[in-house]
Amino acid sequence: MMLEERKNFIPLNESFVCENCKQKVPKAKGTFRNHCPFCLYSRHVDETLPGDRKSTCGSLMQPIKVEKDSKREWMVIHQCQKCQKISRNRTAADDDREELAKINLTIR
Repeated sequence: MMLEERKNFIPLNESFVCENCKQKVPKAKGTFRNHCPFCLYSRHVDETLPGDRKSTCGSLMQPIKVEKDSKREWMVIHQCQKCQKISRNRTAADDDREELAKINLTIR
């Protein structure tokens, strides 16, 4: 019998220490955390689905852009510093607003 591969979001809400700024990042309140709220960096841990933790890359993902999606929600665009994969992630209420504003002002 063949198992069907999961195609939906896998909810994980974990605290972690940011590999970029070294700050302790708490679990998100009422949502799922995907990036550091202080420096906005992420890690390339998911491969296909958010929360799948199947990536073998594991490198830092740099925030390169902030934009609104079709639902008018703010998204941080991350790019992996090793394999160049791009991912889009919803901003969180506790994200540093000054850091968010700096992203589109900085030429990378």
